Amino acid sequence: MSQVLKTLDTLDTPSSASPFPASHPPDDDPAALAARYGLTVSGARPTLPAYVRQLWARRHFITAFATAKLTAQYSQAKLGQVWQVATPLLNAAVYYFIFGVLMGTSRGVPDYVPFLVTGVFVWTFTQSSIMAGTRAISGSLGLVRALHFPRAALPVSYALQQLQQLLFSMAALVVILLCFGVPVGVSWLLAVPTLALQFVFNAGVAMIVARLGARTPDIAQLMPFLLRTWMYVSGVMWSIDRVLSGHPDMPRVVLLALQCNPAAVYIDLMRFALIDSFHASQLPTHVWALAVGWALLAGVGGFIYFWKAEETYGRG
Repeated sequence: MSQVLKTLDTLDTPSSASPFPASHPPDDDPAALAARYGLTVSGARPTLPAYVRQLWARRHFITAFATAKLTAQYSQAKLGQVWQVATPLLNAAVYYFIFGVLMGTSRGVPDYVPFLVTGVFVWTFTQSSIMAGTRAISGSLGLVRALHFPRAALPVSYALQQLQQLLFSMAALVVILLCFGVPVGVSWLLAVPTLALQFVFNAGVAMIVARLGARTPDIAQLMPFLLRTWMYVSGVMWSIDRVLSGHPDMPRVVLLALQCNPAAVYIDLMRFALIDSFHASQLPTHVWALAVGWALLAGVGGFIYFWKAEETYGRG
């Protein structure tokens, strides 16, 4: 009888042994469990080389997205895509009246109308790319949260959209150049590398402001004032070379700031390429090195800066 009672006690007493097999002990560490079952963090930042490969794999999406945004930009206007050319032309007309006629900045500048229109078109490319970049993430949260893709595709696509719009405007620019007697020359081919370098620069700056705008949306409200100030010191409506030659006592730091201003560098390179009266002597020293340097600094630096916050976009 006593043997039977001992057997029942043994069956009723909870076992202290673990219910898990010996080969799979319990583990409270989430990282160990994730590693064991091959789980990864959703939305984690990939390595930089992997990120570049992912972005290149989405190149068709970037192009299609930029084209769609450009097509839809003026879809509600009756003139439609005509505004792609009319907007910068109207801006140039306003600047010509204020600066060329009222303030007299056209005096001493040969071919002032082609000079002004070229500056306005090239500056608008940079201005619009940066403004679009500030809202690239904050204005596309639905897309960012719904789909998994490298977020750098958004600011790059917005910069590409502005490049496409500039190419439409360049057709009007060519007509203006011909109407004002500017001959077609071999130097026009220099417009291609100039635009390529400017695009890399614009895309890099767009990625920088996209990260800033994603964290602080108020950047989009501040940016127009910063860009307007930048425009006034970039020689869009006036000749930097003429002003510098008329003020030989100007402090050297101001001289270097005006000559090395990236917006002014790309504007003057485009003027040198398209306008025969704009000579190489009016360009700053080592202008092509400056153009390449700014493109690499902004393009590579902006890309890395944007990539470092990849896992934070669309959260919070």
